[in-house]
Amino acid sequence: MFVKSLEFENYRNLEHTTIYPKSGINVICGNNAQGKTNLIECLWLFTGGRSFRGSKENEMILFGKNEAKINLCFNSMRRDQTIGLTIKGGKRKAVLNDVPKTYISQIVGSFCAVVFSPDHLTLIKNGPDERRGFIDGAICQIKPAYAGMLTRYKKVLNERNALLKDIPRHRELEDTLDIWNERLAAEGAAAAMMRFEYLKKLTPYAAAFYEGISDGKEVLSLQYKMNCGGNSDMSRKEIEEKMLESLRSRQNDDIYCGFTTVGIHRDDLIVKINNKEARNFGSQGQQRSAVLSMKLAEAAVLGNEKGEAPVILLDDVLSELDASRQNYLLRKLEGMQVFITCCEISVDAENVIRMNSGRITEAEEK
Repeated sequence: MFVKSLEFENYRNLEHTTIYPKSGINVICGNNAQGKTNLIECLWLFTGGRSFRGSKENEMILFGKNEAKINLCFNSMRRDQTIGLTIKGGKRKAVLNDVPKTYISQIVGSFCAVVFSPDHLTLIKNGPDERRGFIDGAICQIKPAYAGMLTRYKKVLNERNALLKDIPRHRELEDTLDIWNERLAAEGAAAAMMRFEYLKKLTPYAAAFYEGISDGKEVLSLQYKMNCGGNSDMSRKEIEEKMLESLRSRQNDDIYCGFTTVGIHRDDLIVKINNKEARNFGSQGQQRSAVLSMKLAEAAVLGNEKGEAPVILLDDVLSELDASRQNYLLRKLEGMQVFITCCEISVDAENVIRMNSGRITEAEEK
């Protein structure tokens, strides 16, 4: 999979133009605050995911304009395809291969990419919501229907939470709570099984990449931890029953708190190095190596499942890694289309795009 052309109009500070990347390494070079990350973010939006910067849609429109338009031409499975996105009124509308889509989620899985930014280097150090997001985002690109699973789960969760807040004032409503317990357990078990399935594929790759980075001196392991006590050896039905049991046993606590304390929205991905939790005991270098290994593993699994390598987006990451990790990363990405943002060119590239104040000032073929 590779990008053939990218056009942007009124997107953040990017001047209206079209770029034509090469199939290998494309370096986007320029000083800070010139729009390099905007270009990477622009590409990422075609996956159907939210901004990896946590930005809202309205923040992506050039100041003083009502809408932004971005268009992508890419090659996937040996045929050219197109995606057009219009950002307006806090929403994104998509057209895939000239066919308008009702929901942005309908383009998920069409264009696949793996993004790696400085924020991801805190994936292990930060809270469990980021690690769940890492798993969920990766699964969605492989199996777009998973996004619907999460939406249904969140809808049931919100309904249950609303009911928990009402019960102290209307005790008669407590009798209806078990209906939501059963629905939440069913939806949660289905999503949990998808997470377990994905981690079975991801873990061997991540462990192998980490072994390479550490020269075989350290071992990385990943474990999905359910707060209801379920585990990967259980069937979907067993997980559902375990979750339902936990919801019922914590029911009084949930009513007191006013929110649901059990479920996949509170699960975690435990990352261990030499059998010790990297979050608590890993050095900064070990944590970065672990995240790098997980991101490389994400790309490997995605490539295997889709039958072609995804596009790789590296936003100002090389400067955060030492020379040996930089070299290891780039070696593992050989044969893929890669976009790298940097202030100074430090790698060999087929194409260099120089940026200044959102304007492409020079494009050089190497």
